[in-house]
Amino acid sequence: MKVRIINRSHHQLPEYATPSSAGMDLRANLEEPIVLKPFERRLVPTGLFISLPVGYEAQVRPRSGLAIKKGVTVLNSPGTIDADYRGEIGVIMINLSQDDFTVKDGERIAQMVITSHERVQWESVESLDDTQRGAGGFGHSGI
Repeated sequence: MKVRIINRSHHQLPEYATPSSAGMDLRANLEEPIVLKPFERRLVPTGLFISLPVGYEAQVRPRSGLAIKKGVTVLNSPGTIDADYRGEIGVIMINLSQDDFTVKDGERIAQMVITSHERVQWESVESLDDTQRGAGGFGHSGI
């Protein structure tokens, strides 16, 4: 699938790290580093603009290495970029550690997954079909 992209950053286009990777790394596009204090959140620009086909979305997700090693993650995760959005892709980052974290220009800050989605038409009914789980909530299926 081809996706139109404008790269106003001074970094390479996002790419898959391995042939089986689902996501592509997004890089910070900064004039100067951003210091995230503990529990601080910031919108980090990427310099990328995309045009997705109708029926697709881009999901912005955390990078597991930043999360486990530094305590830094992505809020609103996964963040959805709709097919009709034409603004710059930004990553809402938060520092959940007790230490300052510096986001540097070109650093891989998130990953982006392109996926298809369906649109639904609601059908109002008086009851739903029975299942084994039924209305069982969180933790209902056991450990």
